[in-house]
Amino acid sequence: MSITTERKQELIKEYGKTDGDTGSAEVQIAILTERIINLTEHFKTHAKDNHSRRGLLKLVSQRRHLLDYLRNIEESRYQDVIKRLGIRR
Repeated sequence: MSITTERKQELIKEYGKTDGDTGSAEVQIAILTERIINLTEHFKTHAKDNHSRRGLLKLVSQRRHLLDYLRNIEESRYQDVIKRLGIRR
């Protein structure tokens, strides 16, 4: 269910401005999206796992807040992240 260290490093390299850039909004959104996708797959086999469902809702809310922040700061970065991750908003 969790994201592997290798996958996390790939996301940081792909979306970060530098190699160690873990704090930018783009990287945080990409990591949250990966975790959300993993949890969504988990629910296909474990439909009654309500404890994890609450965690999923918290992740979606956190990603939504980061996306709103990015949209307010710079619209072009927001549009780029949405397009690259395939998030419909």
